[in-house]
Order: sequence, then C-alpha cells, then structure tokens
Amino acid sequence: MSAHIGDFGRPHGTVPPRAALHTDAPSIDLSGAWRFRLSPTATGLDEFWAEGYDDSGWDALPVPSSWPMHGYGQPAYTNITYPFPVDPPHVPTENPTGDHRRVIEVPADWAGQRVLLRFEGVDSYGRVWVNGAEVGATQGSRLTHEFDVTAHLRAGEANVVAVRVHQWSAGSYLEDQDMWWLPGIFRAVTLEVRPSGGIDDVFVHAGFADGRGTLRVDAPDGALLSVPSLGLRDVAVNTDHVLDRVEPWTPETPTLYEAAVSTGAETVSLRIGFRTVAVVDGLLTANGQRIFFRGVNRHEFHPDLGRVVPLDAVRAELELMKTHHVNAIRTSHYPPDAALLDLCDELGFWVVVENDFETHGFEQNGWRNNPTDDPRWTDALVDRMRRTVQRDKNHPSVVMWSLGNEAGVGRNLASMAAVARELDPDRPLHYEGDRSNAHTDVHSRMYATPDEVAEIGAAPDGLPFVLCEYAHAMGNGPGLLSTYRELFERYPRCQGGFIWEWLDHGIRRGNHFAYGGDFGEPVHDGNFVIDGLVFPDRTPSPGLTELGAIFAPVRLVPDGDALTVRNGYDHRDLTGVTLDWTVAVDGTTVAAGSQAAPDLAPGQSAPLPALHADVPAGRGEAWLTVTARLAGATVGAGQVRLRSAADRPRRSGRRLVGDTLGPAVFRGGDLVALGGLALRGPRLDVWRAPIDNDVFGPDPVADRWRKAGLHRLTHRVVDAADGADGYVVTSRVAPAGSDRALLATYTWTADDDAVTLALHVEPTGDWDVPLPRAGVSMAIPGRLGAVEWFGGGPGEAYVDSSVAALVGRYESTVDALQTPYVRPQENGNRTKVRQASFTDPTGAGLELIGHPTFELTARRWSTAELTSARHTDDLRPGRDVHLHLDYGHHGLGTAACGPPPAPEAWLHAEPFDLVVTLRAR
Repeated sequence: MSAHIGDFGRPHGTVPPRAALHTDAPSIDLSGAWRFRLSPTATGLDEFWAEGYDDSGWDALPVPSSWPMHGYGQPAYTNITYPFPVDPPHVPTENPTGDHRRVIEVPADWAGQRVLLRFEGVDSYGRVWVNGAEVGATQGSRLTHEFDVTAHLRAGEANVVAVRVHQWSAGSYLEDQDMWWLPGIFRAVTLEVRPSGGIDDVFVHAGFADGRGTLRVDAPDGALLSVPSLGLRDVAVNTDHVLDRVEPWTPETPTLYEAAVSTGAETVSLRIGFRTVAVVDGLLTANGQRIFFRGVNRHEFHPDLGRVVPLDAVRAELELMKTHHVNAIRTSHYPPDAALLDLCDELGFWVVVENDFETHGFEQNGWRNNPTDDPRWTDALVDRMRRTVQRDKNHPSVVMWSLGNEAGVGRNLASMAAVARELDPDRPLHYEGDRSNAHTDVHSRMYATPDEVAEIGAAPDGLPFVLCEYAHAMGNGPGLLSTYRELFERYPRCQGGFIWEWLDHGIRRGNHFAYGGDFGEPVHDGNFVIDGLVFPDRTPSPGLTELGAIFAPVRLVPDGDALTVRNGYDHRDLTGVTLDWTVAVDGTTVAAGSQAAPDLAPGQSAPLPALHADVPAGRGEAWLTVTARLAGATVGAGQVRLRSAADRPRRSGRRLVGDTLGPAVFRGGDLVALGGLALRGPRLDVWRAPIDNDVFGPDPVADRWRKAGLHRLTHRVVDAADGADGYVVTSRVAPAGSDRALLATYTWTADDDAVTLALHVEPTGDWDVPLPRAGVSMAIPGRLGAVEWFGGGPGEAYVDSSVAALVGRYESTVDALQTPYVRPQENGNRTKVRQASFTDPTGAGLELIGHPTFELTARRWSTAELTSARHTDDLRPGRDVHLHLDYGHHGLGTAACGPPPAPEAWLHAEPFDLVVTLRAR
C-alpha cells in the first residue's frame, strides 16, 4: 500500500453515483456487531480478508461507529491545522488502521441477481473485500460509495465482508473541516439487490409558478409514475406534466405528495415538493418570493457516539430548530446522512448541501500545493461534487449546492461547478471562498460586520448576498443578532445567513464535556469546537432562546402605549394565529384574554386594537404582554409598558451609632450584617470571568483587561464618616503598577428595617479599555438558595442579547440561574431587575430593591473560581452565595469569530451611579 494511501483522493471500484432511493428491492442492513482490530500503522498487517482467517481473538465493535468513541485510540480536534505534516498526498506511517470483518448469510433467492454493497460513510479511506476478493476503496468520508459484488457473493451461504479503514489518507487533505478527527465506518452499510429491469436512478423535477405545478420524473424508459393525490396513476416517466391545484413547498408550508415510480421488478417511493428556485433581478427566490435564510450551520456529532447520530436525535434537533424558528440549514461542510434531508423535506427547511471538501490548513503555508489549484486532484474533487449532487438531487428542501468550504481558489473550482451545473442546472451554486463569484450564483461572506452588510445591501446591483457563517455562537453569546436581522429586513439582497453553529461538539467524559486538548493531542484548538446554540446533549443555550425570539415570525413591536403586529412569515398569512394577552402590575396578572390575530399577508403590519381592560388605579408598574401562538406553539411575543412605576422611596432617617446604621452593621467601612443576616460587601467590582467572545479574536478584549489589571484590583478606604447625607465611605480601587483608578463613593442611608446604598464611581487616569462589568459584589449565606425577582426573564440576558427577556415576576433557585457553558465563563445575568429576594426554606432572607433597576447575578462560587475553571465539574459550591448587583456589562458581541459588540454595547470607563435598597426579611 502506497505511503499516500488513496491516489490523490480518488475512490476506485465503485459504480456510478445515483440518488438515494426508498425501494422495495431486497436488502440486508449490515448494522450491528463486527469483529474489529486496531493497529497503530497501515503497514505490516496480515491478510485479514481471507475467508478462513481466524478473528476469534478480535473485539466486537458496533457498525456504524467512530472507533475512538469506543476506547480505540483518542479523539483529536483541530480547527485549521492538519494533525499531520502537510506533504500531499502523503500521510504518516503512524496511521491508525481499523480492520473490520462481518460474516453474513445471503438468501438463496438472491442467486443470479446483481447485488451492490453500499457504504454511506467511511472515515477516511476504506478498502473493501468480499470473500477474499478486493472490490474497491472509498474516498470521500461523508459520501456514498457502492460496489458491485455480484461476482463475489455466494447466495444461500455465509459470506465474509472485510473492510480495512485507514484514519489518514490522501483524501484527508480534502477534509480539514473544523471538527473532531474520528475514523470509522460511521454510517450505514447495506447489501442491496438491483433487480433486472429495476430502477437504478430517478431525478424529480417539480417546479411551481403562477399557481401551477410542473412535473417531470426522469427514470428508466418503461417505468410508470403515480401521484394519486394529483390524479396521476401509472403515467409515463420522462414526460412533462402541468398540474393545477398544486400547493407549493416552502419551509412554512412543506407540502409533499406521495409518489411511486414502478416497473415490473421494482417500486421506488418518493415524496415530491413543488418549488422553483431561481436568481431573479439580484434576488434568490423560491416560487417567485425572496428567500430569507434564518439558518444555522449543522455538523453531525453526538457526545457519546461521535460522528454517529441516531435518527431519533436528528428528528428531535430539527424539531427544536423549528420551535426556535430556524428555517434553513447549511450542511457544514459535507453532505449529511441522507435521512436528514428526508426530514428537512417533511418538517420544512431550506438546505444548502455542501460538498465534502475543505483544505483550510493550506492557508497556514501560503496556500502552497493547495489541491484546489492542483490538476492531480481534479478527478477526486469532481467525483466528490458528482456524488454530492447525484445522491441528494430529489429533495425539495435542497435549494443550493456548495462547492465546499475554506479551500482557497483555483482551477478545480471551475471543474466542480461545471459538473454540478451539468447534472442539475436548476439549482444555484455557492462557495464563499471565491470573492470573484466566477463559479457561483450568490455572493457569500463569513462574519461580515454589520457595517459591511449594510454597504453590500445598499449597493445598487449585484448578486444575492448570503452570510454563510455569522454570529459565532461560542460560549456566552452571540450578541448582535437583532442588528443582523434588521439589516436582512432592510436590504432585500441581504438574504439572511447561517449562525455558526448549531451544536457544541463536546465529548462526554465523566461529569463534564471534553474539548480539544483533553485527550493529550499535541496539536489542537482547545474549546473552539464548543461553539453551538445547543450544548453537546442538545439542551438549548440562552443563545438559542434569544435567536428564537429574534427569528419569531410574528413581530409584536411597541408603538407608544400600544403594540403593532407584523407578519414576518415569508409565505403564509396569519390564519390560525391567536394573540394571548395579559396585563400585570408589578408582575402580578390583573387581566387576561385572547383573540385572533389580524388578517395580514406576509410582510404586512397593523396596529393592534385594545386588547385589555383599563389598568387598575395605583402606583405599580403595569405591562401588557402579548404572546402569539399557532397550533399551541409560540410564534412571537412582545410587551409594552402601560404605566411606569412610582419612584421607590430610599431609606433615610437613621444616623450611625458606633458601627450600626439602622439594621446594618459596618466594619472598616464594609457592610457585615443586616438585621442579623451575615453579609460581606457590597464593594465595587468590575471583573467578570471572560466569555469566549472576550478571549478569542484578533484583539481579545480580555487580554486588554488583564493587561490593565482589572482582574487584580485592590481597595483602599480613603474616608468613612457619618454626615448629613448619610454614612459615606470613599474608596480608591486600582490595580498594582498603574495610576489609573476608580474612585468609589458609597453613601448609606437607613431606617428601621432597610438600608440604601447610593454608589457613585468616577474613573481617574488613562482608561483606554472598556470595563467588563460595573457594579458591586457581595456574599450572603448559602442557605438563601430560593430566588424571586421582578425584571427581565426568565432566562439569562445581556445588553446586546435581551430580546427574549420579558419583564415579569419569576422564581428560580441559585443553582438553576447558572448556565453550564462547557468552558465555564460569565453567565446567568438577569437584566433590568426592579426587585429581588433570596430566601431560605422558612422564607427568611434578603430583599433587594433597585432605583430604578440593576443587573443581577448569583452563584455558589466566586468570580475568581469561575475564571480559573476549565470544565463545569471544576466548580464546587462553597458556603456562600456570591451576588453581583451591576450597573451594566460589556456586550457579548461575536468576536470569537466575527465582530465585537456594537459601539452602544461597550461599557466605557465613565462615571456611573447604582442605587439599591437592602432589607432583611
């Protein structure tokens, strides 16, 4: 076997690629236990494929599987860098090689029939033998390969299928796709009869225009087509049909028609969706309407199984996407398991199917010897594109083909584009890396700033513009989502995009999820693989909740003291949508009702009529909340404040007596007790455990914070004195080695049962860096674990990620306030809190009242402990609850891979005031 293993990435011995079909032809699913042996190299191995070979000493391994997830070797993660020397097409001699054997019984009635052995996915190179005869090899890990094994099978007898899988091959240079390197036979393997006179391939062409459908099904001559619900029964294939009364397919109305193509030997079942995709006057359209991608990038990954994702998990994640109003998927960066596209047809998603191609690591060497511009790789790349198009061409959900991702430019792009257009001239092409758009039909960018998006959108002409990646969802974030949505709605040619990405690729390891470097990899990219809207177990993150609120199709926008409703659907009216409303005073509901949404076509808006009774007289803060629902699912929500709260009285009237001010006890200027409740603080605090968007990017703000010493501030009490304005403590807060400082003035006033802190902060010196946060921290007894608050909720929210936070009264626990980001970081903030209380099981505790509001965080570990943790189980609850009462936070942004927070979300070092009343309950 050659040291490069794979002949410049070309498979051999395969039959021509064809569509994935649901057929009644006999087949055998080879999923299950195979005999398995792992060797550290690809050389010096025995002839394990021989029929009489004794594999009794081997282990059993499930197929499909990624073998490192079953204890054979270790996973490894890199984003860009190849984990082997860049020496194409060669790979190291140290090349983990997995030998697989399976004995199968082939039915006697298969005798004389053509049989194909089909592999849906082998990472990265699989040599295949049947009964000792080599039949070929796969190249293209996430592509389907079929081998004609008719001459080698023995019907009615036991047969040996043997597969040698090499982790590294020439094809590995084409698969540098920002994910775990996980070898194995990770998708289904089947034996399938191809009956004489059967149907090897079908191509459905189903268009929609002017209220009518057009249908042509390309299939072998003599086959017959039936679509019973459209009145077609046993009609000729390869013939054009014009059909009235056809409903179009869209993600909002995913109408499918059951069809069958039959011969005397075989029947193939299909689901047909009618839609026409085209670029018209600079817009990417479907059925004549502009497409708006509210999309996500999706890798195939499972925290326990690696590249193997069970079908029930796939359906569940698609249903979760629909719940959060995602309408599009880019299959980054390869064709998915074919079953995904069946579900996308059924549930309703636009899909951009990407070729199994990325060579990002060549960028680190100036793109020298990049396969994209090397004719020795042309055949392999054209083969990959051909397999991509041929397998998935019958899905109405698929609206574009993508040539690949982050592979530079070169002559092979033209070759791939040519074969895609030859096979399927009706779908546009995408490839972000070619800024000339010589081979594509859309202009695509990654992580363009809002200003760049606006500039592109305002240009007088050009191609449709799609952000194939934006809003990097790594850790706490992303911010800026509402900014991008507004740009997509303002500029028609800016047709949305795809969040990077859907899923955190954490591997379950004990009580935490592991990331790059946790398996001893000498080269890795750390937690950059943890960048999804859902956690590895597919639990939604706050980022997904925010995205769902922003993508919600029914928009309820404040307009004075009323709300305007806007139909944000692209293809349907608001029939069936109900508007449930409540009026609440200080978070307590005083009136409620429901009514049908107004009759609005897509894009139309209308003011809502009065939905509520008069607000009861009083001084409380009153809010109208409207929730739009369709078939029980929430499709939008909005609020408007009907009455502002009266100013809350500050506590006053008590003078300092010794160390006591009303119910409060001070020591050295610090509050240490309140009504018998032991406390520590509050004192000025500006540090937060950096989020990933603070840590990564070309100019990480966390590096600037550390250089400025914001994580190691010291406090010096300048003065503490009782006066006419209250007990006033002044403090200078500064890092060692710098003359910049924050001058904090704490003014305490009190009455019999509460104290009020009025904090004023003045920065001095040269502050050329924003603050992470601005407020105070304090510690309270750990038994106060129940939390109730009136403010934004129910979930986490920050200045540039708060659309989902509605004002109301909420309950939780300190533990439930935490967001378990895979790499621990700042989390759990509740925004615009008016009032909060922390209580023990008896109801005793601490009440906090804002004047008017504060940001609230509570956790059972300190910020220092949160900052130093690498995994969630590094965080051990202590004896205290640590509170942060903040004036503000620096924004989240998406700078881990994209722009920083918008200017208005920066927390500049400027004077600020924070006023909070504390009362022991």
